[in-house]
Amino acid sequence: MFNFTALPPLSLYIHVPWCVRKCPYCDFNSHKAPQDLPEDAYVDALIRDLEQELPSIWGRTVQTIFIGGGTPSLFSAEAYERLFSSIRALLPLSPQVEITLEANPGTFEAQRFSDYLDIGINRLSIGVQSFNDESLTALGRIHDSKQAIKAIETAHKVGFENFNLDLMFGLPHQTEKTARNDVATAIALEPSHISYYQLTLEPNTLFYQQPPTLPDEDPIIDWQIANQQRLNEAGYQQYEVSAYAKNNQQCQHNINYWQFGDYLGIGAGAHGKISDAAKQSITRRSKQKQPQAYIESAGSAAVVLNEELITKKDIGFEFMLNALRLTDGFPTPLFYQHVGLPISHINKALQQAEQLELITYDIHRICPTEKGQRYLNSLVELFLPE
Repeated sequence: MFNFTALPPLSLYIHVPWCVRKCPYCDFNSHKAPQDLPEDAYVDALIRDLEQELPSIWGRTVQTIFIGGGTPSLFSAEAYERLFSSIRALLPLSPQVEITLEANPGTFEAQRFSDYLDIGINRLSIGVQSFNDESLTALGRIHDSKQAIKAIETAHKVGFENFNLDLMFGLPHQTEKTARNDVATAIALEPSHISYYQLTLEPNTLFYQQPPTLPDEDPIIDWQIANQQRLNEAGYQQYEVSAYAKNNQQCQHNINYWQFGDYLGIGAGAHGKISDAAKQSITRRSKQKQPQAYIESAGSAAVVLNEELITKKDIGFEFMLNALRLTDGFPTPLFYQHVGLPISHINKALQQAEQLELITYDIHRICPTEKGQRYLNSLVELFLPE
């Protein structure tokens, strides 16, 4: 179907599905944690899941690992140490492997995070969302602003040199002043990376069923533009629609997603995308969503909830959907390298996008223009299969 001369980089995604409580805006696969968290049983299941996936990635080196959720910081360092021991025994890891763990300020303990660093987790992603207590309450977060600041200060103190803050805007009760204060506070706390994005009401969430009162759209856009400028002035370079990094500390795991790299997904509800050189195919696979069903089925065929082949008809849209999120676009040869098809496969859509001044395009690089970034959804839709 495709013509791979080499396979794209490989990442590993690990999903931990439990939270202290479900946030009303969250559409990720997360579940309220039981009183006795089944750490050991879940780690056993993750290892079985990984072992079953090995034939699809034999000989390939893992460049990045991302532990998402849910709230992965509910698990102890001992649980992750046992998991990583098995991962290192089963898979070759890059000497510079980036290992990220998502953390909630409401589950932040200094000793636990020091232990995480000791076992090889070298990057955190801290879900702050806001430094305004009224907004945090409306979002259903279990932490307040003081706990958020304390968590970030602790990350610095225990030795994390690379960590991300998740920050949202367009929140219930938010004003221009509180939106500006959120960004100013984040900058003052000196994370290496900030994810700054607008709250959206996703289907299958409480907020979608019972929408909160949100600020008007026009002021939100003005806040976003002003705060993006503040981030830039503070040395945070925007490299993706909602991602800003200092000192070239971009999230390598997410860059691999956006550049249509491969990723193996293990855990309840985890998704993966794997290219196969022998079959010249690209497969997407997702796992059982319910934690108990996942634990019971891991290591067997029943753990796979859904599996589908990406077709040549869909590949242009699949690739561009993420690659055009990158501020500097991507090298034109990357399409062939990660898809196994010449760039001419999407030539009609590229020409149309260029005529509409949504991209710049030559043999070296394809890049969204400022207009293309502003109307990204319209740009991406040009690559939908006819």
